[in-house]
Amino acid sequence: MPFTHRWSRTLAAALLGSALLLGCGTTVVNPVTGREERTVMDEATEIAEGKKAHEQVLAEYGAYADPALQAYVNGVGQKLAQLSHRSQLPWTFTVLDSTEINAFALPGGYVYITRGLMAYLDSEAELAGVIGHEIGHVTARHGAQRATRQQDAGLGVLAATVLGAVLESQGVGGATQMASQASQTAAAGWLATYSREQELQADQLGAEYLARNRYNPSNMVDVIGVLKSQEQFAADLARAEGRAAPSGANWLSSHPSNDQRLADIRRIAAGYQGEYADDGRSRYLQAIDGMSFGESRAQGVTRGRHFYHEELGIALTAPQGWRIQNAPSAIALVNAAGDAGLIVRVVPAQAGKTHEEIIRNLIKPTQGRVEQRYLHGLAATQFTGSRRNDQGQTQAVNVLLVSGPGNRNYLLNRGARDAAALQRAATGLAEAEASFRPLSGAELAAARPWALKTVPFPRGGFAELARSSPLPARAEAQLKLLNSAYAGGGQPRPGQPVKVVR
Repeated sequence: MPFTHRWSRTLAAALLGSALLLGCGTTVVNPVTGREERTVMDEATEIAEGKKAHEQVLAEYGAYADPALQAYVNGVGQKLAQLSHRSQLPWTFTVLDSTEINAFALPGGYVYITRGLMAYLDSEAELAGVIGHEIGHVTARHGAQRATRQQDAGLGVLAATVLGAVLESQGVGGATQMASQASQTAAAGWLATYSREQELQADQLGAEYLARNRYNPSNMVDVIGVLKSQEQFAADLARAEGRAAPSGANWLSSHPSNDQRLADIRRIAAGYQGEYADDGRSRYLQAIDGMSFGESRAQGVTRGRHFYHEELGIALTAPQGWRIQNAPSAIALVNAAGDAGLIVRVVPAQAGKTHEEIIRNLIKPTQGRVEQRYLHGLAATQFTGSRRNDQGQTQAVNVLLVSGPGNRNYLLNRGARDAAALQRAATGLAEAEASFRPLSGAELAAARPWALKTVPFPRGGFAELARSSPLPARAEAQLKLLNSAYAGGGQPRPGQPVKVVR
């Protein structure tokens, strides 16, 4: 995504100061092991800082706007948490409006799962497996332990803990990061990695919490299988398109995973014997029926080279060979080389009411010229000039301000790795810029997001389902992936409920 995830700046800056106030630490009893350990985050601090970070997570990602689904996931999480080693925490479970394949936890009992990951799970028990693992990280105080190690190393506590958890959720170097942010992410990303011992302990605790709630712990193995299939599909698709396999962000890649760990999970699960309830597949499919698949209405949708945002009332088209990258804070149209692109952002209302005010307050130019123009009937101002960056260096600026529908202003900023890349991409950048337009009536249908639906599996199999699917690439394979039938997965029986995209 060369769109800027704000965590690299705002979370670190906002929380580093409070982290430095935590002092040299105290001694607590670990609720899982029963042993004393020195910590810079006692339980009250965990809760307070987790709550603060929770608000920033919601501001960055957004909670998925489906109260029924949120209540369902929270119910599963609360049930697991109440039979955990820290039932007294004010546990909060949130579905994030993100296409990333991910889940993560913050100190104090804040657990998140993306709807992107939920699309590929197949039962309530698998959902419980993901949540149980994340609960295990919190109950064993792994975030606080990491914070303590980082303070011992002279680093800010919450820069290591909360920022690390969110970087973990994004995946280091993931497709959603702006090129300009990649170095920051890579430098901080090692903070996000739990030790193998911590991962093993979280797996053990997750299995224990599943068994306590009469879910079969073997579902944790099934989750790994689901995610391995998802990675295999991504690699197969990349190979078919002649590009390198992605190393993108997902729950599996951000939690160290290898053959030994998978063997450990199988061994842990095999150690539990008992009478388990059903896996809750019917309840799960009912809960996710209608859930957005891919980008949501609030995020806008990408359809081939086109981007449509129904709520904002705008559309963009990428030049041939360019790609669209959609992130919470911006939209980018990026060239094939990945070294130049047009970044489109909504201008904050407080930046000013007129284009002149916005340029003065947002760009803060040292010199330059403006040109008034119109773009598809929308008033626009081109500014070309220079400004001083935060390091006091002179920086060239070429931006277009556009007054769009709904009294919103938009900043279209040309960016590149260097001046040569900017020059090479000049024609494409101008084309991308000129594509910014009000969403037309004819484009409204294309602007609607896709959704997951549950249907009986037909006798014609996935090939029959693929013929009516809107999925643009390898629809049959994607439908198999959604239903745990990819890479050797079993074929559903005719009439069995399966997930499709409508």
